[in-house]
Amino acid sequence: MIRPNGPHKHFVAIAGNIGVGKSTLTGILAEAFAWKPFYEAVDENPYLADFYTDMQRWSFHSQVFFLSRRLQHHRQLVDHPGSVVQDRSVYEDAEIFARNLFQQGHMSARDYGVYRDLYQGVRAFLPPPDLLVYLKGSVETLLARIALRGRDFERDISAGYLQALNVLYDEWIERWDSCPVLIVPADEMDFQHDEEARRLVIEGVRQSLAPAPKRVLDRKEGVHDC
Repeated sequence: MIRPNGPHKHFVAIAGNIGVGKSTLTGILAEAFAWKPFYEAVDENPYLADFYTDMQRWSFHSQVFFLSRRLQHHRQLVDHPGSVVQDRSVYEDAEIFARNLFQQGHMSARDYGVYRDLYQGVRAFLPPPDLLVYLKGSVETLLARIALRGRDFERDISAGYLQALNVLYDEWIERWDSCPVLIVPADEMDFQHDEEARRLVIEGVRQSLAPAPKRVLDRKEGVHDC
């Protein structure tokens, strides 16, 4: 077990696109630091079947359900007595997936405005993580990893959809200022299979838990500010 910086409680959130390795890294960090892992919620969304039948009509309902569940889990993380690491944050529901639905015309401007007001109002009362780890991966890497894990419901995910999400992720990280960020280049660092890459990511997280601005993890240079 690696101790981060002192005995303090830590809350680390792992963010990134579909297939980039969030769950894998959550498990790696939980084991390395003896943290409690919290994986993405699998609650059945009662609106999901309707959503896929008529996205325009049901996107708001579906996203509000996801947001409510993620907010509950975020509160549980904050209240947990020990250090925790989270697979996907509450912020991604609003900043990435709901925004994408709106931009693609699947959510009306009125519904999106109400959703954003709700999100911003509740978010103001939620303490942010101590560190946000952003796994940044190309569409090619995402498609390859999605194919490897072989989930039936992911078979029809298109390169265009992943690219649209990647753009939103990059824009969100650029304006994020609620806590330090560690950007991990997932194309170059296969922390699941490469022991050296895994070591670098673990060390990068340890160093990043000290107060600092955004950081980038580089295989040659290690952690550096950006």
